[in-house]
This record gives sequence, structure tokens and C-alpha cells, in this order.
Amino acid sequence: MKFIVRLLLNACVFLIVSSFLPGFVVTGFWPALWAALIFGVINSLIRPVLLLVSLPVSVLTLGVFTLVIDAGVMALTSFFVSGFDIGGFWAALFGWLLVSAGSMVISSILGGGSKRHEYSSD
Repeated sequence: MKFIVRLLLNACVFLIVSSFLPGFVVTGFWPALWAALIFGVINSLIRPVLLLVSLPVSVLTLGVFTLVIDAGVMALTSFFVSGFDIGGFWAALFGWLLVSAGSMVISSILGGGSKRHEYSSD
């Protein structure tokens, strides 16, 4: 149930970001929902592989190349979702930053995925 709530809230983040960021266009709720789902999958499965492969370049650029990968993740999401369009590198980068920040806020409010076990010393 928490996954569905998190997905719906992330779709709302996509819609909010598209309302004020030029070049970041989401045409409706369903494209936002698909974008949130695809973005989550790409961000958790493909992005780590890209970061690992580009590690030498990231070291040479002192981590700045990571921003290119982040913008690429958002552009790749827009490639797979019709109704979600990115108007260039800066829109992709700032969109990634805002959507990721919104996702972090949602995760902190709903609680992370890990369960902590506290042991009492009775």
C-alpha cells in the first residue's frame, strides 16, 4: 500500500514541477504516473550501472559528470513515456533535481523502506 501512495505522490511531484519549470512538460496525470514509475525503475536500476561505468570520467571531472548522468536519466524517462517531454539539458537537470528532492521529502514523510528493530534491555 505504501508503494502505491509513494507512486501517486511522486506523480504529483512530476505535475508540480511541470507547472513551473519551462521545458519540463507533463500533459496529464496518467503520463505523470507512468513517468514516476519509469523514473523510479531507471533511477534504481540503470543509474548505478551508469555511475559505475563512468567512474573514471567522474573522477577526472571531480564528480561534475554525474550531473550529465542525472540529466540523462530524466531524458531517458521522457523517451519511454509519451506525454512527458523534456526541452533540453537544463530542463532535464533541474527537473531531475526537483523530482529527486520531492521524492526524498516523500520518503522522509512516509518513512524509508528499511525496518529498524529496537531491542530493549529488560
